[in-house]
Amino acid sequence: MNITLNTDEIFFSRTGLNKNKALKVVEEELSSFDDGELFLEYSQNETLSIEESRIKSAAFGASQGFGLRALSDESTGYAHSSTLSESSIYSALEVIKSVRSGKNFRSDNKSYKPNQSLYSQQNPIPLVPYKTKVETLEKIDSYARKIDNNVRQVSASLNASWQAINILRVGNDLVSDIRPLVRINVSIVAGKGKRIETGSYGTGGRVNYEQFLKEDSWKKIVKQALDQALTNLESKESPGGEMPVVLGPGWPGILLHEAVGHGLEGDFHRKKTSAFSNMLGQKVAADGVTVIDDGTIPNRRGSINIDDEGTPTTSTTLIENGILVGLMQDKLNSRIMNTQTTGNGRRESYAHPPMPRMTNTFMANGNCDPEEIIKSVNKGLYAVSFGGGQVDITSGKFVFSATEAYLIENGKITAPVKGATLIGNGPDCLTKVSMIGNDMRLDPGIGTCGKEGQGVPVGVGQPTLKIDSLTVGGTAV
Repeated sequence: MNITLNTDEIFFSRTGLNKNKALKVVEEELSSFDDGELFLEYSQNETLSIEESRIKSAAFGASQGFGLRALSDESTGYAHSSTLSESSIYSALEVIKSVRSGKNFRSDNKSYKPNQSLYSQQNPIPLVPYKTKVETLEKIDSYARKIDNNVRQVSASLNASWQAINILRVGNDLVSDIRPLVRINVSIVAGKGKRIETGSYGTGGRVNYEQFLKEDSWKKIVKQALDQALTNLESKESPGGEMPVVLGPGWPGILLHEAVGHGLEGDFHRKKTSAFSNMLGQKVAADGVTVIDDGTIPNRRGSINIDDEGTPTTSTTLIENGILVGLMQDKLNSRIMNTQTTGNGRRESYAHPPMPRMTNTFMANGNCDPEEIIKSVNKGLYAVSFGGGQVDITSGKFVFSATEAYLIENGKITAPVKGATLIGNGPDCLTKVSMIGNDMRLDPGIGTCGKEGQGVPVGVGQPTLKIDSLTVGGTAV
């Protein structure tokens, strides 16, 4: 595909779907509902991976389709098809009409001006030749195996996607976006004797491949993965029990995202299933804790010019100096809750209805020096990176596994540990934050958030912070 195509060319010139007729259908058929839209999507996806020193997989795919949604009070009618045609849209209309209630809770249907482009709209897939991508993966594999004798296995992958969307709403309102997304990941298995440990690192964003395929760039990624693997080789079993925990900057913000962020999405509040339900305006965190969701940061993985309902993304302060002041809202929940949408209506694809979702969610800087935070801990844990975890949105309870962590002893970071899990409650955790660093960092661009079976790219972040007491599940006897 020509990388300079605009969305009109993609959805109308090349498919035969008539733009004016599509707008007319939306105007005539959706105007009797509370809200709704016709969502058109075309996407391309590419994945290449190397394992055991050979290209293990190479895949390319393209898809297109539409999703038609009608909202009536709290009911949603949704139909989708991979066929972009007037007949398919009319068939979808017959399905969604079942939710018509006869009530008149009309959406504001404002015409919003999209953000200025937060990222290039070029398609990253054809910009770098396939041969160059393969050669880069082979160089990564060769380099990783040569730099340390303890390396046993290497795997690496390149992923790119390019999504074009058009959103048609009542009022002849049409907005569009073209979204690039790339990611590179390296995983290394290192061993000494019979002991085997792994390390991994990845990075990405709404950019093109070039900056990650430069030699100095991918070498840094390899070294990050290797350092984690070698550190884990020297680790000892983690102690367990209640202790102070210091979270490093950047990716540890995934704990904030999961244990706190989901509870601040509008649908959970409307249904009163959030641990933070009915707490707007109340103190929910320690002094100094400010949490923001910002979909407008240029080139970030979680950033989008408009959400998947056509609303420009915003920077929304959720918690300010410990007080719950805002929620993330889509059109349905903001209408029912009589508040403003915040541009957080997101969906995985045309086959999915939108719902309130995070974009880039992070804790803002405090005023503590990170070294002073470490020095304040006599005996505790310093967690740098996390893997999998589980969270109960209603209670806020969570369990997260640390993939890289260290002991803090007498105010100093000492031995690396393995097998550490953090067990706690998100709302309770926020009240135990006693020191917040001045080194806020966003994650390297690898996050994907799951909710109700849908996955969307997100960003997380935080400064170094100290939680006075948290349960650490350890493996030391």
